[in-house]
Amino acid sequence: MPLALIISSHVAASRVGGSAQALALAPFKVDAMVVPTVLYGRHPGWGPPGGAAVPVEAIDGMLDGVEANGYFSQIDLVITGYFASSAQVRAAARAIDAVRAAPRDPGARKPFVIVDPTLGDVGKGLYVPIDVAEAVTADLVPRADLVACNTWELQRLTGAETRTPAQALAGARLLGKPALISSVVRGEEMGVIYADRREAWLAAHQRSPEAPKGTGDLLTALYGAAVLDGLAPAYALPRAVGGLVETVSAAHMWKASELPLVAMAQRLKATSPHVRMERLN
Repeated sequence: MPLALIISSHVAASRVGGSAQALALAPFKVDAMVVPTVLYGRHPGWGPPGGAAVPVEAIDGMLDGVEANGYFSQIDLVITGYFASSAQVRAAARAIDAVRAAPRDPGARKPFVIVDPTLGDVGKGLYVPIDVAEAVTADLVPRADLVACNTWELQRLTGAETRTPAQALAGARLLGKPALISSVVRGEEMGVIYADRREAWLAAHQRSPEAPKGTGDLLTALYGAAVLDGLAPAYALPRAVGGLVETVSAAHMWKASELPLVAMAQRLKATSPHVRMERLN
């Protein structure tokens, strides 16, 4: 069974962050270890979340415990997400280095690291402290095998305009590593771009009413599961976006205020007929 380490938020009553990603990975038979950066009652978008940030000493201690049981040698996927302090970011960077340096059996695959620079969004701006944003940019993005961000975060990371698919693609390639760019708008469509030095794809779908919170976290987890399944980007992208689209559609149909991840577990594995794939130059 593949093993994932997720360093991100735990939010009890909202399907966001690391706890939601663990639920999303379960249908793919990926065992997830979540090291929380915050312990909140609900997403801050609903109002005061309750709870608090996790002290960095506790995060270091949890990671030490995971390592002491020999699991760093078995981790196939690392996902980083929301951080409340720059010290937490540095702890995550140390963990990534330790996971990569851990001894592995001959022929074992290398851990795949996805960094979701959870910094802000269109209309909201930066919603983490500036030192957190700077630490994520300096300490985590360079360690990523894949950077998974929205267009606002891409613009902050690169300084590039990201209003069109062509601009988002150009910005993605400025990162110098594979990227998964969400919230790309073209007319009545919205989509996700995958780009590396050799190829680029857009998975587009019709724009819908405002989705529940956590869509970026879900997309990251679904793409990570596709990587572990050995899918090439041209197949990983539509499966991940398809699972996201189906889940958001179900939330609208059921008038759910949160993503129905458990109810949609089987649909997370399927591509959606509503997703259109386009190869980009």
